[in-house]
Amino acid sequence: MATQVTESQGIQSYRDRAEIYHGVALCKQKTRELLEGISLPKGLLPLDIEEMGHDPSSGFVWMKQKSKKEHKFKRINKVVSYDAEVTVFAEKGRLRKLTGVKSKEILIWVALSDIYLENPSSDKLVFGIPSGLTRTYPASAFDLEEDKADGQKNKN
Repeated sequence: MATQVTESQGIQSYRDRAEIYHGVALCKQKTRELLEGISLPKGLLPLDIEEMGHDPSSGFVWMKQKSKKEHKFKRINKVVSYDAEVTVFAEKGRLRKLTGVKSKEILIWVALSDIYLENPSSDKLVFGIPSGLTRTYPASAFDLEEDKADGQKNKN
């Protein structure tokens, strides 16, 4: 119980120091900037965020949306569920201590705890669960749809 209270106090101190943004358009822009800044695909968190907070000193980020959302990443045929609030510690090439995100595996939802680049030059993203098991996917599967469309236009 004492650990939980201490952890809650720690999270609150991150929130107190955070830069906070409101509004779907601004939060979407800030989320994409954050992901791009830490070298992760900009389409990794396809949320309709109404509030986003980021404490740059710790990397703590929270994102709030009106309600839970499911998104299917078509290139890997995976459905991911995002709770109304998602929290994470963001650092170069990695999202750690992720909460509020689950992936559907066969018939069950599995909580994700880490997402990171296999290595800095890799196109592979590794998704981890609290038990330590991981699964790897191509990072390009999480690019923004409009970025893919722009790339196709530029090739023609």
